[in-house]
Amino acid sequence: MVSTLLPHGAWPTPITSELVVRAAAQLGEVVVDGDDVWWSESRPAEGGRSVIVRRSADGTVSDVLPPPWNARTRVHEYGGGAWTVAGGTLWFTEFTDQRLYRLDPGAASPVPVTPEPDVPAGVRHADLRVTADGVLAVRETHPASGAAADVVNELVRVGSDGSAVLVSGPDFVSDPRPSPEGSGFGDGALAWLQWDHPYMPWDAAQLVVRGGDGREHVLAGGPGESVVQPVWGDDGTLWFLSDRTDFWSLYRRPPRGEVELVVDLGSDIGGPQWRFGQSRYALLADGRVVLAYARAGRDRLAVLEPGGELRDLDLPWGTFRYVTAQGTAVVCLAAGPSSEPVVLRVDVDGAGAEVLRPARELGLDPAWFSVPEHLGFPTPEAGTGIDIAHALVYPPTNPEATAPDGDLPPLLVVVHGGPTAAAVPVLDLGIQYWTSRGFCVADVDYRGSVGYGRRYRDALQGRWGQVDLDDVVACARFLAEAGRVDPARMAIRGGSAGGYTTLAALTMRPGVFTAGASHFGLADLRAFVGETHKFESRYLDGLVAPWPSRADVYVERSPINHVDALDTPLAVFQGEEDAIVPPAQAEVIVAALREKGVPHAYLLFPGEQHGFRKAENIRAALDGELSFYAQVWGFDLPADEGITPIQLENPPAPQRSQARGGTPQEGR
Repeated sequence: MVSTLLPHGAWPTPITSELVVRAAAQLGEVVVDGDDVWWSESRPAEGGRSVIVRRSADGTVSDVLPPPWNARTRVHEYGGGAWTVAGGTLWFTEFTDQRLYRLDPGAASPVPVTPEPDVPAGVRHADLRVTADGVLAVRETHPASGAAADVVNELVRVGSDGSAVLVSGPDFVSDPRPSPEGSGFGDGALAWLQWDHPYMPWDAAQLVVRGGDGREHVLAGGPGESVVQPVWGDDGTLWFLSDRTDFWSLYRRPPRGEVELVVDLGSDIGGPQWRFGQSRYALLADGRVVLAYARAGRDRLAVLEPGGELRDLDLPWGTFRYVTAQGTAVVCLAAGPSSEPVVLRVDVDGAGAEVLRPARELGLDPAWFSVPEHLGFPTPEAGTGIDIAHALVYPPTNPEATAPDGDLPPLLVVVHGGPTAAAVPVLDLGIQYWTSRGFCVADVDYRGSVGYGRRYRDALQGRWGQVDLDDVVACARFLAEAGRVDPARMAIRGGSAGGYTTLAALTMRPGVFTAGASHFGLADLRAFVGETHKFESRYLDGLVAPWPSRADVYVERSPINHVDALDTPLAVFQGEEDAIVPPAQAEVIVAALREKGVPHAYLLFPGEQHGFRKAENIRAALDGELSFYAQVWGFDLPADEGITPIQLENPPAPQRSQARGGTPQEGR
């Protein structure tokens, strides 16, 4: 193969922003309805519309919701659990008005089930579960005042005669699960999860059962223990995941018995409940359990036999989500380093895996895809008891380009959101966009990330804006000292909480990174507390310090209060309708950059919320960020992609010039 000699960062690539969004779809929840499998797709080409898709038993795949219907809920703002199906009838929350709708088989269009609220989109529904006498749901009611403190979250039953409140009082509720007969709690028992401020669900969610006699029983959870994903077995056994042993492990409560540990794998099965409808295990019809668990930076899918034997399934994918049962098979979303997400059905007894919804056809040789390395690197212990952090490191990969001798790649440190989230080994063209151009990408699982147990997750408690900065800096320096990246061209980027760490690293750890990009990141922690939505309005009590008694800590940890040290070029990207991190957060940092004369760019996207869903905006943000680095570091944009350079205020002189032109060589 002939390769072209070009500096890192300037390699030509077919992985353009147009390819990133072309026919792209973010796959969501998977629901099994008899022999049919349903799932959701969020499509950038349709303005981010969430479409419900059905695959019938005969293999026919069809969109169930035509435009402009959009099955997306705003409960907790992050949504999830916006739809469900039973007997071919679809129930869903429509994004525009947040009302609950029903679509019967053969019906021409959906019909509303809940009334028009007094406050537009003010009564929202999520986490739907169909029962014999209606639909169980989490209902979130927003007042006319818009105050987060006045938002009410309840469990309700929506029936033909209106809505009845089942659970009210806790700050938050989720996972309404009616019990089968024989649970030991009496007829009509109901299980659910609940938690109160200042805790988040991954801090202290409780599992509660209300028996047929009306008495409530807290079976697990509370301060120091988080419970997720309760599921009733047909025999009345209640299954759930708890992190009381450090890792989210599988437990059960047999009828009239005591809670017992089923399996602790020394790694997380569950994950943080940012969105409703998450599922990491499923009960098969024959009594076995299929579960996904994390190990060494990737997932395994395994079968737990009745005798306790755990058998890993030999599958080429590295992440598994929305795990659900279809008889004695498992249906889920699966993805891996060389595969975008697919809907997968697996016969757990070895008859093979069937892809029900394939990934899009990219037309690319796998040689274009950078395969990540799971890296553990040393980091300051900082009172956490943990001195090793983790990252997925993607090396520059391009079968048609080679860098000159001595030319090291630029580094892009990616900081995930949350901050309770994790890097995942999935083919992401948004990462391959960079690696195929000659960048090295480090997707950092700083302390506080999930997948490594509660102790690792809790290391961020009270230390956000400290240990996360230690870890991103330690990762960058580790790679630079190993001679794998150019220390003069190290950038940091992130969205939401990752945007905060980006801004904090540039202001409170200056001199490490020479460029940065903040996507809807926090600049002022005090303003965030007053402006954000109910779900996260007390989040920082744990991550930073109690509010308002320790307001001084919020001042100290806010990037906006350290702009005197901000002299690093920065690109800022923001959604105009973001209710989680409002535009004011972006604009306050842009104003500081302008006042100081620091090179910067700012793109505000009308119609976008927290994260960009529209194809044109995804492209503008990606190409704009590349153009930004090209102007800061002094390399050429590819002429054949037609990228319009992003407009910089106070454009800098390039940090270093690159050799221009290319020389064909026999490639590797």
